[in-house]
Amino acid sequence: MTNSSATQKQNGYGFALVSLTSLFFMWGLITSLNDVLIPRLKAVFELSYTEAMMVQFCFFFAYFVVSLPAGSLVKRIGYKSGIIIGLIIAGIGCACFYPAAAFQSYNYFLAALFVLASGITLLQVAANPYVTVLGSSETASSRLTMTQAFNSLGTTIGPWIGGILILGSATSAVENSVADASSVQMPYLALAAALILMAAIFAILRLPTVDVEDDSAAVDPSEGSAWTYSHLVLGALAIFLYVGAEVSIGSFLINFLGEANIAGLEESDAAKYVSFYWGGAMIGRFIGAVAMQFIPAGKALAFNALAASVLIALAVFTDGQVAMWSILFVGLFNSIMFPTIFSLGLKGLGQHTSQGSGILCLAIVGGAIVPLLQGVLADTYGVQPAFLLAIACYVYIIFYGLKGSVPKA
Repeated sequence: MTNSSATQKQNGYGFALVSLTSLFFMWGLITSLNDVLIPRLKAVFELSYTEAMMVQFCFFFAYFVVSLPAGSLVKRIGYKSGIIIGLIIAGIGCACFYPAAAFQSYNYFLAALFVLASGITLLQVAANPYVTVLGSSETASSRLTMTQAFNSLGTTIGPWIGGILILGSATSAVENSVADASSVQMPYLALAAALILMAAIFAILRLPTVDVEDDSAAVDPSEGSAWTYSHLVLGALAIFLYVGAEVSIGSFLINFLGEANIAGLEESDAAKYVSFYWGGAMIGRFIGAVAMQFIPAGKALAFNALAASVLIALAVFTDGQVAMWSILFVGLFNSIMFPTIFSLGLKGLGQHTSQGSGILCLAIVGGAIVPLLQGVLADTYGVQPAFLLAIACYVYIIFYGLKGSVPKA
């Protein structure tokens, strides 16, 4: 390959990477809007906390259902086509919020969320590996870290925007459920238009064609299965509990900050503080990237999980500003957990790495289950005591960081 053609190829990769970064930002923003959507739908439809948490159940259950079929689809049609179809499906899901509000149907909202999340899942399945192959393997981790940073930016500003557009028109008492439900129509219709526009742009962009790797032939059946690695199985449970705890905390933040003994904030004001929670995770990723060059991954994971547990305990057993800022700072210590657990779980898997990665991705379904359980606790004991469930999740992660992540000889 000549220097000229190599330069053109790298320029093409750079342009593709910039385009993909917009996808990471968009699905981060959409995912964090659930934290704003939950209190709004809870008030409009007079839901219990358990019923309100069906928002996260439908969203994250889609990951569990769609991930494997999406992987098979991307292998057949390629990364670019997978991204375009994912954007279209997500756009359709967002558009479905309009009739859901018009018909005042919570079930329609849940169905729309499942469609939206299915599109986001396909996007992630196609975009994440595409980023890693757009350039040299030595810089793959760096490229993925950069795009994930924009994903974190999306999750940070999402609640702020949602607080203004969705909750900004709210009154302290729900006087007109039709009007309140309609407040989600235009924001999600705008998201639908943006997603469809992005699909059209990606359809006409000349992105580098990269073959989707199929490593199934490289696996020797006589060498067993990824399920035989205890640190992987324990890591899958750690992913399940971590994602569940992180999503649960975010889902309850607006209601928690609205409690009279905490901050007594209106929903629209509380939503702005949710951005501190997700923003802490964004900042923590940069801090962690440097710190973990000197600290063993398992110990760093255990320390962060311990810090998160202490902060949540403060939020449960104190009131006012201490409780408020304690729960918001948990995001800072959540920052490194997912990639650290992921890498520890895959350590030493060799030819079973791909299967192990699939197992860990399926464990994201914890984001569907744990919030539902916390909803039951909140209905029974109150919002504040319900956060004790998150402490139990982090205690297990402490164990995994110190003991469970060590591969057995």
